[in-house]
Amino acid sequence: MALRPVQVNFKAVDEAAVGRFWADALGWEMSSEGPGVANVEPGGDFVWPDASAVCIDVVAVPEPKTATKNRLHIDLASTSAEHQAELVERLRSLGATPVDVGQRNVPWVVLADPEGNEFCVLAPEEHYRDTGPIAAVVVDCEDPRAMGRFWGEGIDWTLHEVADDRAVLRSAEGVGPYLEFLRTPGGKTVPDRAHLDLLPYPGEDQSAEVDRLKQLGAQDLDLGQGDVPWVCLTDPEGHELCVLAPAAAES
Repeated sequence: MALRPVQVNFKAVDEAAVGRFWADALGWEMSSEGPGVANVEPGGDFVWPDASAVCIDVVAVPEPKTATKNRLHIDLASTSAEHQAELVERLRSLGATPVDVGQRNVPWVVLADPEGNEFCVLAPEEHYRDTGPIAAVVVDCEDPRAMGRFWGEGIDWTLHEVADDRAVLRSAEGVGPYLEFLRTPGGKTVPDRAHLDLLPYPGEDQSAEVDRLKQLGAQDLDLGQGDVPWVCLTDPEGHELCVLAPAAAES
């Protein structure tokens, strides 16, 4: 029994515009599985799902983002100081805007996509040299140790680090981005605009995986989603997540 993170799901008023921004930002391709959904993933030989990339799904909603900072954001990797500066400039030309989240004097640059979803462009770090364009999916939390326990047991990624200030996981294959839980003052107060989608492996039972997460501390979440093939939950600190139906076939 196992689950793997396969995509970050963003809500957006204009899903096509936000999807196009992220496709251009990452150098990936955009497609659509139906009205109101934009899928962003690597091109070439990439076949979803694959541990080498956590993809992006953008889903249309009528409500715009509030001023509240997302509890989940993406960190983008850079290879040099020059590349970081060039990447920030290119992202701004695509529609990103600078954001002040109280970051003070830090080596990363905080921006927001065209609908206000915050993200960071990191200074070059050896730690992220082989992740691809997304260095990490980062989640603000009150107790990284508790998040490390829940997510370390809930998904099949390896727990690399757990401490009072952060917990870090990565695919057991040692590829793709990291998943990081950072201690951040203040708890969750409003529904987030971004969350992780988890996928069972072929042949696994979605209901059994949902029950397993609930035994670990997850809670049911009713967003008015109605009759859909995924299951909405929250982790023990209230971060939204979805358990997708298992892929019918994977290569």
